[in-house]
Amino acid sequence: MAGPLPNSASQPPTGLRERKKQQTREALVDAGLRLFVEHGFAETTLDEVCAQAEVSKRTFFRYFTSKEDLALDPSHELWSTFLGEMESLRPSGGTVFEALQEVLLAALDKMTAPRWAERMAACRLLAEVSPSITAHNLSFCDRISSEACKTLSARLALADPEDLRTRLAQDLLVAAFQSAVERWAHASGRKTALGLRTRLQHALAAAAQVTMYAGTPAHAGG
Repeated sequence: MAGPLPNSASQPPTGLRERKKQQTREALVDAGLRLFVEHGFAETTLDEVCAQAEVSKRTFFRYFTSKEDLALDPSHELWSTFLGEMESLRPSGGTVFEALQEVLLAALDKMTAPRWAERMAACRLLAEVSPSITAHNLSFCDRISSEACKTLSARLALADPEDLRTRLAQDLLVAAFQSAVERWAHASGRKTALGLRTRLQHALAAAAQVTMYAGTPAHAGG
């Protein structure tokens, strides 16, 4: 695995030092996303981001590995929280996909920071126009999915940790989320985590039906 997964920032930091670190992180994310949206991701330099956030490059690299890492921070926060929620998953007798849905919705419910939804929307829109952000995100999602499958197999005592169905269920979850966040980010109006949750629930319901979805054969004319 290429480096540790980002730490979740969903829980309020305790202690003055931790609060200051969180404030610095948020200042960097807000400054970066604002500049990326206004001037373009490739056109914005790391020096400009640091100047806007009033921190040094050295400080920047204490929190992020690259501009891509910063741009995807809202998504990283959600999926890292997802992994944390997975650790406390208890078997309920449902399907693997239902268990994954439960965990993802629980993680989303923990995205309570005032500006998280706005950051997530900006993150999504930037990914659509920046190949480097897209590539970085694909790599991150693959790592998250691998970790999730291992934990899920252990929590649900699945007979075969390498069962292809486990990974396909996780991949379907990610696909449903990507579809939901895309529509949500492009929709007009104020961005809220609740709005994303509603979109996600609809996408998850559709995903659960996908293997039974069939069209009506078109009849040849004449």
